[in-house]
Amino acid sequence: MEMSEDDNNMEDYPTEIHDYLAAFEKSLGSVDEMLKTMMSVSRSELLQKLDPLEQAKLDLVSVYTLNSMFWVYLATQGINPKEHPVKQELERIRTYMNKVKEITDKKKAAKLDKGAASRFVKNALWEPNAEKEHTSKTPAKGKKRQKD
Repeated sequence: MEMSEDDNNMEDYPTEIHDYLAAFEKSLGSVDEMLKTMMSVSRSELLQKLDPLEQAKLDLVSVYTLNSMFWVYLATQGINPKEHPVKQELERIRTYMNKVKEITDKKKAAKLDKGAASRFVKNALWEPNAEKEHTSKTPAKGKKRQKD
């Protein structure tokens, strides 16, 4: 009976983690494809096509990804990344990412049309004088007008 290469590799690690390793390998492939895509376009060419806010987002995502990969590298080397300066760097980057998100959210927020809002409120409010005028102009139901 001949063993395939996959069967041979299965013996190198516990079978319980096979699914985790397969998912990890798939994720690495996705990262590799994304990096190839990003590297296929020059950075200056890419930045020219983006507005300043999009440039900031790209820079933040790039530096966060790089630091996250370094975090994983430290973990694979037996170094606790929580006790390494990379942790503070990731927190600093997250702070800037939140600031960019706030700016983006403010841009997306609906602008208040004060004129339209005041007309809406004015028309929605009940005015007692307006109702009296309205009822006096229309004949009451059930009563007939008398002709002279």
